[in-house]
Amino acid sequence: MTVIVRDVRPEDAEGFARVRRAAVPFMLANAAQVAFDWIHSHPEAHARPLVAEIDGEIVGTSQLRIAHDAPEAGVGSVNVYVHPEKRGLGAGTLLVRASEEHLAQHGATVLYSWVLDEPGFRAFAERHGYAARRSAHFLRLDLTAGLPPLQEPPAGVELRSAAEFAADPRPLFVLDALTTADEPGDVGAELTDYEHWLSTTWNHPLFDPELTTVAVVDGRPVAFSAAQTDGQGRYSTGMTGTDPAFRGRGLAKLAKNLSLHRARAAGCTEAFTGNDAGNEPMLAINKWFGYEICATEVRHARTLG
Repeated sequence: MTVIVRDVRPEDAEGFARVRRAAVPFMLANAAQVAFDWIHSHPEAHARPLVAEIDGEIVGTSQLRIAHDAPEAGVGSVNVYVHPEKRGLGAGTLLVRASEEHLAQHGATVLYSWVLDEPGFRAFAERHGYAARRSAHFLRLDLTAGLPPLQEPPAGVELRSAAEFAADPRPLFVLDALTTADEPGDVGAELTDYEHWLSTTWNHPLFDPELTTVAVVDGRPVAFSAAQTDGQGRYSTGMTGTDPAFRGRGLAKLAKNLSLHRARAAGCTEAFTGNDAGNEPMLAINKWFGYEICATEVRHARTLG
């Protein structure tokens, strides 16, 4: 069987998403989201989604980009996924090579990649020159089981849906930028482009403004829990954060709890989220909600040249 690696075509969206769902079932992926991401990639990211196919069937995918929003230059990322039934045929190696060549041409000097914490995947990464760094967990919550009871917010705090900010989402952008700035990770990010945020975050097909919940003080959003849904009963927390000036009051926890209750009422049956393995406070909060770790991935890095 001959493996062919090529650029994606519009009609590849469903096949691309199918491989993602099979390889990483704890991440939401559908054709609409995949096609949207391709179209709305930031020009400075030099993103080039690739697929590997055998006899016309998509068996592997690669998501690659330059971290244009990182404070430092030359940082890229590449995440390769191969369908579990098609591993060992060379698709992953070809995708990695093509991805690295493209990113190097656009100035990348260091590449990061998430690798599932299983012997075969880690060995594959090491053979290609990637060294293990920090870990992160995928967590799952059965929404058909019990949730912690809803609690009244403290005096002066309102819990609103993001949909209530539809006329002017900029305050949510400001809060998102503030919380993203100190999110744990190898590569920092600075949200400065409001129009791009509107296009790629607010209008993203997985983003659910009705279930996204915001804690508001004196009319100002100070904490939030962003929700994503795939229309198939699956819910994911895109980001949960609090303005540093309002931390320690449990506001994000209140927002997330209400969001989960709303998700269950809307027909969602399972919820997913992710946490840096070193983020003990957030892991404890998610354990309180009933989440359980369902998989672990390890961030790997390779220096080019």
